[in-house]
Amino acid sequence: MALVLAFGVVLLVSVSLSGLAARTVLSTALMFLLAGALLGQGGFGLITIHPTDPLVSVLADLALFTVLFTDGQRANLPALKESWRLSGRALGVAMPLTMAGIAVPAHFLAGLDWPTALLLGAILSPTDPVFASAIVGRSDVPARLRRLLNVESGLNDGLALPFVLVFLALAAHERSHPWTIAAELGGGLALGIVVPAVVTLAWRLPVLTAEPRLQVLGPLAIAVLLYATCHLTHVNAYLAAFAAGSTLATINRTAAERFEPFGGLLSELTKFAALLVFGALITPSLLGRVPLEGWVLAVLAIVLVRPVAMLLSLLRTRLSGRERATAAWFGPKGFASVVYGLLALQSGIPASAAVFDLVAVTIALSIVLHSSTDVPIARALRVELPDNLPGGQPETASAPGSSSV
Repeated sequence: MALVLAFGVVLLVSVSLSGLAARTVLSTALMFLLAGALLGQGGFGLITIHPTDPLVSVLADLALFTVLFTDGQRANLPALKESWRLSGRALGVAMPLTMAGIAVPAHFLAGLDWPTALLLGAILSPTDPVFASAIVGRSDVPARLRRLLNVESGLNDGLALPFVLVFLALAAHERSHPWTIAAELGGGLALGIVVPAVVTLAWRLPVLTAEPRLQVLGPLAIAVLLYATCHLTHVNAYLAAFAAGSTLATINRTAAERFEPFGGLLSELTKFAALLVFGALITPSLLGRVPLEGWVLAVLAIVLVRPVAMLLSLLRTRLSGRERATAAWFGPKGFASVVYGLLALQSGIPASAAVFDLVAVTIALSIVLHSSTDVPIARALRVELPDNLPGGQPETASAPGSSSV
């Protein structure tokens, strides 16, 4: 109950300060992360949790699935077609360059062997712009920039998993099974398309009519069904989540639009809960175990490797200089890296603890930097941020997703 009470208190404080966060560098994501660190074993000791506790992996997995399912609904088929050239560059060029760019200093600077260094690069290659909602979640930001970041983050989580599994097998001196991995990817993508397509087409039958107040639960039912099916069949749930959201928005735009406000709040709740628990894992002992070389590696991964890789992938595109710089900077490490870092920790490879520690400090540093710079960069893009939120009064005309996370 202590964890539930802590979540309620921090949620109340963050909601109360969300208007201020929308106008400043104050970040609700950072509030939950710091609250978890203060309440965990490294602070007041009110929350006792360990990286190997099932709650940690379940919350991170659920938060990532929910966020991807919701984000996928912003990327219907027409939007994917329009943004595919840019997103293809990010996924096909920037992502491999990021893996390699992290693996090299991980080997020569942090002293990891090559399979483990490549594993770390794969774990930290996915991005999660949920920590930059002042950019991704606003309709007045250039559409091509929003779609680029949204599609990239929606697909690279699932695409990174095969590399994580291959390098994990190499680090453990085991054989990888490429056909199994391909089946997991293909199965996830297929389920993500077929399940919502079959359900939404069935909704067109005259006998299947939902009461108006319950219609919003239709997409939620699809998500729950898909989540359980993916885990029972061991296919890639992250590709399935994004594909399902995109399929739903393509076939039944009305259902997706009605679900969007509820889905956004649901993804926020799961994200905040996961951040609180993850923050509780950031203890002084963990931070103390990371050598100076590890901190240098974390900084390089965030401020050099990802920006350079993304800028190279966007050469000779129609994006403006500010748009390219924004896309290059916003490569925050999020829940996919948490999930994959936990996989490495539980794998039993020789450097499992060191890999998780490096992942943890990189994610924590990324949340601090990215979630506190979305508003200033939005201003640089000439995005109008809300500045007329009177205290104690409901907001009546703000854009969705306008608060800084």
